[in-house]
Amino acid sequence: MKKIVLLLMVLMFGAGPMMAQQDKSAEKAAKEAEKAAKKAAEEAEQNALFEQAVRALEAKDFVLEADRIEFKLGNFVYVNSNTNFVAMKDGKATIQLAFNVPVSGPNGIGGITVEGTASNIEMKTDKKGNVFYEMNVQGVAVSARVTFRMAKGTNKCTATVLPNFNSNRISFSGELYPSELSDVFKGRSL
Repeated sequence: MKKIVLLLMVLMFGAGPMMAQQDKSAEKAAKEAEKAAKKAAEEAEQNALFEQAVRALEAKDFVLEADRIEFKLGNFVYVNSNTNFVAMKDGKATIQLAFNVPVSGPNGIGGITVEGTASNIEMKTDKKGNVFYEMNVQGVAVSARVTFRMAKGTNKCTATVLPNFNSNRISFSGELYPSELSDVFKGRSL
């Protein structure tokens, strides 16, 4: 009888931790499933933004809202995306650079805004699905080649402005949107 009671006690004390371990496994599986669902939702949202950006490039009606500007020697600054952008609408391209400084600058908001006509527009997609978009911009104060690079599955984009008369390239990094979804503030152009 003592052996049976002892055996029952061992089973009871041994089963408790096993059941707790099963609860932890189930909890861990639920967390992993939640994490996977969240990741899938984020990927779906990013893919939708990518498709929207590609359609905007194809329609030649887009705005790259830049939150980072990189200069020729690799120096960079973080900027306000509402006042730093590269845009195209109705065949006209606009490039605006505005720093958060107390000086108004030529455009009235601390920087410079140039406009020109876009020409020689080319759009390519590589084997991995990355999008490359190039155009020449000619205007009163601008003559440059602008190259956009956008990785597949995201609307994050980089536009490099290469002036034709000097080597002072500037790269705008940010997110690309259709013009109607953008909320940029344009200053006076030269």
